Amino acid sequence: MLQLDEISADEVRSLAERFEAMPLTDVLRWTWDRFGVRAAIGTSFQGAGLVMIHHAVTAGLPFPIFTLDTQLLFTETLDTKRNLENFFEVKIESLLPDQTPEEQAIELGPELWKSRPDTCCTLRKVIPLQRKLSELAVWVTGLRRQQSDTREKTRILELYHFDVLNDRYILKLNPMAPWSREQVWAYIKQHGIPYNPLHDRGYRSVGCWPCTRPTDAGENERAGRWTGFDKAECGIHTFLGESI
Repeated sequence: MLQLDEISADEVRSLAERFEAMPLTDVLRWTWDRFGVRAAIGTSFQGAGLVMIHHAVTAGLPFPIFTLDTQLLFTETLDTKRNLENFFEVKIESLLPDQTPEEQAIELGPELWKSRPDTCCTLRKVIPLQRKLSELAVWVTGLRRQQSDTREKTRILELYHFDVLNDRYILKLNPMAPWSREQVWAYIKQHGIPYNPLHDRGYRSVGCWPCTRPTDAGENERAGRWTGFDKAECGIHTFLGESI
């Protein structure tokens, strides 16, 4: 975890502006040089994350990589994880919830995602992520501004007060923020990076199988998530509150 004497809010804002004009590899190299393995890439194997991992591996920057395995993922997603581990020659850590879906159903009722999707997301994604972030100084994400209205103001570097009780902070690095969907997929195809085949079936954003559908023409990339609910985020990018 990060202490505020390691980097100030003013420095973070200055770096965020500077990073807008820097190549992706240079942003990642700055992060590795300053924080090493205290910075880790979190990925759900969406396109932007694959581009980011490819840049890091190609540049010889051995960031730890992790993913949230909710135990409700598509088979195609799990296959993609294995394919990427082989392609990049890396190990991707899977973060698991405290309960299996069956144990959760016994305690909270079957198919919780249909009645209380926020609770389901918190138990299966947010809490495992919080545990992981408590070990880190920097969380590297594949967020892009173009993905949805809730992400359009994303800065490349953000500072959050993660643990108020112990006065600890975390940096959130979003180096893919300026990239368009077209740029991401052109890069993936150019470099032959394995990707989730669901993207070829109309799933522009892939989450858990009960809560994800293909998107229609004209919808934003994340419109296929949590259909029927006033919900655009699972909570992993909102539980930290406002950046400093």
